[in-house]
Amino acid sequence: MDQVWFVAALWLLLALLAVLLAGWLRIATALSEIIVGTVAQLIIGAAMGADALGAKAAWIGFLAGTGAIVLTFLAGAELDPAIFRSKWKETSAIGLIGFLGPFFGATLIARFVLNWNWQASWLTGVALSTTSVAVVYAVMLELGFNQTEFGKSILAACFINDLGTVIALGLIFSPFTVHTLIFIVVCIVVFAALPFVTPWFFDRFGGRVSELEAKYLLFLLFGMGGLAVWSGSEAVLPAYVIGMVLAGTVGKDHVLIRRLRTLTFGFLTPFYFIRAGSFVSVPALMAAPLVFVALFFAKMVSKLAGLVPMVRAFNYLGHEGLYYSLMMSTGLTFGTISALFGLNHGVIDQTQYSFLVAAVIGSAVIPTAIANAFFMPRHLLNGDPAEVLTNARAGARMTAEATAEER
Repeated sequence: MDQVWFVAALWLLLALLAVLLAGWLRIATALSEIIVGTVAQLIIGAAMGADALGAKAAWIGFLAGTGAIVLTFLAGAELDPAIFRSKWKETSAIGLIGFLGPFFGATLIARFVLNWNWQASWLTGVALSTTSVAVVYAVMLELGFNQTEFGKSILAACFINDLGTVIALGLIFSPFTVHTLIFIVVCIVVFAALPFVTPWFFDRFGGRVSELEAKYLLFLLFGMGGLAVWSGSEAVLPAYVIGMVLAGTVGKDHVLIRRLRTLTFGFLTPFYFIRAGSFVSVPALMAAPLVFVALFFAKMVSKLAGLVPMVRAFNYLGHEGLYYSLMMSTGLTFGTISALFGLNHGVIDQTQYSFLVAAVIGSAVIPTAIANAFFMPRHLLNGDPAEVLTNARAGARMTAEATAEER
């Protein structure tokens, strides 16, 4: 048992280093956590063995998975229903082109350039078609764009993009069984009932020190996640829709959202992002770097080729358009989930998985770093991002203190 506490302490030390690195480099903490995870696995693995970091331990996998689920839920809860209704044409068009371009582009590159079989190539297209809700939401929140119409539009387009990925993964690879049918029926019933049941339940039983609201939401996320896995899907998939259908109720409860953010960003997501970075095998990339280059540019070129003109068509010009396009080009959550799905079901082998995950993580780090360094539309933040971030953190502390006083 002592070993568990030492490993947990090591991971939180890495999380602290990532926060300091993010402040020093002026990048989003999610990106620095991925970088720290990659470097830590390389150094600690070389010094103490490949399993010293413990990234494959079941309890770390559970914490990382929980972080992905809750973070995805929060991203869905941040969707503004009014924005989604008023800009459904924009977000649908941008989201669909963001999915279709790399889905076909990466598939063709994998099949005819890398000479992978068709099944592995289709999985490559699915894995590289994603937009990372986790990374985009983390960046939007940290810089303050989640409070702007611009940021809310990006998040809505991300939802459409990843919806295409989920449907493609299910139609191509997941067998349609009785379990699948039961899952779909339960989802329809639960998603339809939640906007009505949740406000009533919170009004009737909420407002207690025991944080009934958080327990209720975690029960939903775990329950629907378990049902998704039972049906042959992935636990994170229902979380985004649950967040979206509760955006008009839970999403407007700012105190509850801040509490969930504290749990998520303070404890859970470092395990997710650091673990994702630790899966990048630097020696494997150095042994065959052209495979990584081919996959990475297959995604980026096919994504941006469609996104840039489509985003400009909706009057996002200059830095706004390029920032929008680059953020839509990121990938992580559903990309790694798709790659792991392929590995577990024998669609791809361990080597192909390593290159796919590396390309997915590269697409999380590189376009986001470029977007924030060179194309950030600072005028939409009404101030310098560092100042916005400082004010947001100060506001969070004031909210927490006020909540404590109320109790």
